[in-house]
Amino acid sequence: MPLHWTIDSQLKLFAARADGDITLVDLNRMLDAMGGAQAHGYRKLFDGSQGDTQMSPVEFISLGVRMRSIHATGMMGPLAVVLPANKYYLVARALGMLAAAKRPMRIFSDPDKALQWLDLPSIRAAVPASVTSEASSDAHRPVEDRSTAS
Repeated sequence: MPLHWTIDSQLKLFAARADGDITLVDLNRMLDAMGGAQAHGYRKLFDGSQGDTQMSPVEFISLGVRMRSIHATGMMGPLAVVLPANKYYLVARALGMLAAAKRPMRIFSDPDKALQWLDLPSIRAAVPASVTSEASSDAHRPVEDRSTAS
């Protein structure tokens, strides 16, 4: 399974980890799950340190169109992306699309440092108010754990 994620409604955290070759289908499944859980405004950790991709330029454009439509909702939470330096070039186009959203975003080489950044009070405060106001109504909602099949 190349892409795994956990959605924690109590912590308002979406954490995804790549493990192998990621396809457009994998990313669209993850975005579908994020949308279904109404988690676009959550803090997000994407650990791509063990991932790879062979996506074509056309697939990146398709992904970009989808991301722009999500950005248009205004419900974008902070994003920490973990990548080793030698993989930055693989996803530079996607990172540019992600950076277009009005939200805090940083790239890290260490997942623990990325999570520490996401836990900073200033970053937690960047979660859209409509997401944080749902915290009391979500108190008994279970954590959702999903993965894509390869």
